[in-house]
Amino acid sequence: MAVSKGQFRTIDEYINTFPEVVGNILQSLRQAIKEEAPEAVEAISYQMPTFKLNSKNLVHFAAWKDHIGFYPTPSTTEEFQTELAPYRAGKGSIQFPIDQPLPMPLIRKIVRFRVKEQQANQNKRENR
Repeated sequence: MAVSKGQFRTIDEYINTFPEVVGNILQSLRQAIKEEAPEAVEAISYQMPTFKLNSKNLVHFAAWKDHIGFYPTPSTTEEFQTELAPYRAGKGSIQFPIDQPLPMPLIRKIVRFRVKEQQANQNKRENR
């Protein structure tokens, strides 16, 4: 049975709804996130592929008609404002054109930043 868009239970189900070319892009993004955040757990949140760390959202991603959306946090888009200048970026969102290679070194750097940020937040919560 095919999964209709909007009812995903796993990242695989989400990715499998796209053409192979887009699916390959999403798989490479997924793999990079896994490598940079090996403790993160895969989930679906807001009907998007999501990685969670310490039960908190780390990053989300999604495929759209003309771009791959990558959703770290507003603090991340602020931190990487200069490096994100070539891309459309908003408060906590980044759009990578679907017809260009993903900037994997930048994506990996962003994920590492988010891991450190979440670990710092976790430590603050534990030390209250």
